[in-house]
Amino acid sequence: MRPLADLPLDALADVRVVFTDIDDTLTSDGRLPADAYAALERLEAAGLAVVPITGRPAGWCDMIARFWPVAGVVGENGAFYFTYDRAQRKMIQRFFASDEERRRNRLRLDALRERILAEVPGTGIASDQLYREADLAIDVCEDVEPLPRSQVDRVLAIFAEAGAVAKLSSIHVNGWFGDYDKLSMTRRFTADVFGRDLDAEKDRFVFVGDSPNDGPMFGFFPLSCGVANIRDFADGSVVLPAWVAEGHGGAGFVEVAERLLAARMAKDTATTDHPVVEELRHG
Repeated sequence: MRPLADLPLDALADVRVVFTDIDDTLTSDGRLPADAYAALERLEAAGLAVVPITGRPAGWCDMIARFWPVAGVVGENGAFYFTYDRAQRKMIQRFFASDEERRRNRLRLDALRERILAEVPGTGIASDQLYREADLAIDVCEDVEPLPRSQVDRVLAIFAEAGAVAKLSSIHVNGWFGDYDKLSMTRRFTADVFGRDLDAEKDRFVFVGDSPNDGPMFGFFPLSCGVANIRDFADGSVVLPAWVAEGHGGAGFVEVAERLLAARMAKDTATTDHPVVEELRHG
């Protein structure tokens, strides 16, 4: 990982979209700082679309897509995307799995829930589980005492033994049934909402994250950036970003935003005349 301060401004000049994790990337110590939220607004005003890519639940993502200065949100580690059409006052929701598939998967996840709680002392169900559509979130440090790594690994193993996908974030182990992740749904979102080929234009996108479940995104985007707390996982077992900020959590995100804004200013292409989502949709 190279220092964010060394990332050349000309490499950021053509960036149009910022994908970002939420927990411990936009947030700091479990809260969303004012300067991190203000950075979202400043990016939008400068003509950059922001899209949170998160493990958080559908209930939260509805609120984020509706109320935050974002072009949409990918939630539950890629289970769906939501985008709010403000002109039509309509929430657009696209899920990876059908309603029936999600119903069957929920029954399997419910069985795993009971097994994990019985076999791994100290685990809890994430407090936001009630608002989830497609996964099971096991709390490993948010509202429970932090679990030792051996216990976290056991949770991951139980999901794997059942044939589920499991990813570790900074606060939860998320498990689900289905061949998707943050990157696959981000690819679909980009095609559907922006009409862009993510693979062909990946150097025009930035991703900001902080933890192992961001690995597919870190590995895909040349302009992947980590906030400083990604260093906690820099033991060789996870995919790391190309660039790293000095600040932790929201402070690190603000650093990335400042770098992007400086690049836009240098190119003198910032505009607020047209909503950025419409500009992207129509080329």
